Amino acid sequence: MKALDNFPYSQVLVLGLAKSGTAAAKLLLQSGKSVRVNDKKANENDDAVHELKSMGAEVITGSHPLCVLDSIEIVVKNPGIPYENPILVEAKKRDIPIITEIEIAGNLVESSIIGITGSNGKTTTTTLTTEMLVKSNQSAKIAGNIGYVATDVAKSLGKDEKMVLELSSFQLMGVKTFKPKIAVLLNIFEAHLDYHKTFDNYKEAKCNVFANQSADDYLIYNADDPVVSEAVLSANSIKIPFSLKKQLNEGAWVDETSIYFKSERIIDKSDIVLVGAHNLENILAAISAAKLSGASNEGIREVLINFSSVKHRLQFVENIDGRLFYNDSKATNILASQKALSSFKQPTILLAGGLDRGNEFDDLIPYLNNVKGVILFGETKEKLRRTASDAGIEVVLTANDMDQAVKQAYSISERDDVILLSPACASWDQYRTFEERGDMFIQAVHTLM
Repeated sequence: MKALDNFPYSQVLVLGLAKSGTAAAKLLLQSGKSVRVNDKKANENDDAVHELKSMGAEVITGSHPLCVLDSIEIVVKNPGIPYENPILVEAKKRDIPIITEIEIAGNLVESSIIGITGSNGKTTTTTLTTEMLVKSNQSAKIAGNIGYVATDVAKSLGKDEKMVLELSSFQLMGVKTFKPKIAVLLNIFEAHLDYHKTFDNYKEAKCNVFANQSADDYLIYNADDPVVSEAVLSANSIKIPFSLKKQLNEGAWVDETSIYFKSERIIDKSDIVLVGAHNLENILAAISAAKLSGASNEGIREVLINFSSVKHRLQFVENIDGRLFYNDSKATNILASQKALSSFKQPTILLAGGLDRGNEFDDLIPYLNNVKGVILFGETKEKLRRTASDAGIEVVLTANDMDQAVKQAYSISERDDVILLSPACASWDQYRTFEERGDMFIQAVHTLM
């Protein structure tokens, strides 16, 4: 097993357990570091707490006493913990560095890291890139925000294996020296402002994906996104743009019939099974990352003619009596739902709602032209009811849970309709994760059968 040979800190506080915190604490202990763990929500009887104590960690649960910072040289924080946490505020006052677990993972990896971020499309692009490399007979492992803890993957990574990392703004905000060989910046728009407070803070976190790159690294970016195009001007790395709108001599692009990387035609668009213009952007980014990593055109094509979706990302679930059910539970913001709605020309019944972050939903209205009915749930249902009314949608129903929502959607649907779960909101008012919400949708659809 690999150890943290170049990690220059001996006294470490791991703030927050969950999967990434537990994995980081174990790795630090196995590398001979002195580790203190603090988790307010954890219980003394939790298995992870027992295991870490048995390995030599000091574990403090139930509160956040400031004394946990005494003698500490660095804090490794769970990405979801806000920087207003009193421990982190005090750490800043004491000039104690604060990092996230990906910083540690980067220390372990001997070969190339492909780091992928953006407000939308990260999971699809990360999955596509990894599969393109594997189908090209290259060894690559997927990790990060996609559900596989980066340190766990990095520990078992072979010397020549690549790691393809999905990176959230929460993870990237804790970057100090982390540097992928290939960085991918898909798009940037206002999201997670309850965490980052300002758009500039959010943008800065996203741009950390390339902040430490040098002149022999690569930055793949969306040339159609003005915020991204301006942000990458400061990058030191080799810039590889992608675009749906223009031909690019040094990047990935499309015309009416085909997809190209530089001057090389890769695949006919008609051969691709993944739906939606937004997914074309993800495909261009993935092709760029795969080609720069040595993937073959044959491997890339094999993936694209078979890859239909990632679970919870515009995932086709079932055809029931001619109704097509799609699970887009990962659409936790308005832009994601806009892109999902744009993917269909058929009459659509939209299931939406969730955590109220204070925003309105007027930006959805231009994308509701094909929507014949909506089923609303969660904290935002009344806001979305107003939006649906302003859009002229006559059939507006509310549901208490996903089972009721799916039944109502089916009851107002007709053959050839699309029934689309694309909430435009986070899930945390009713569900622990967007995955749980999506799984409940899939279960409800299968119950109809």
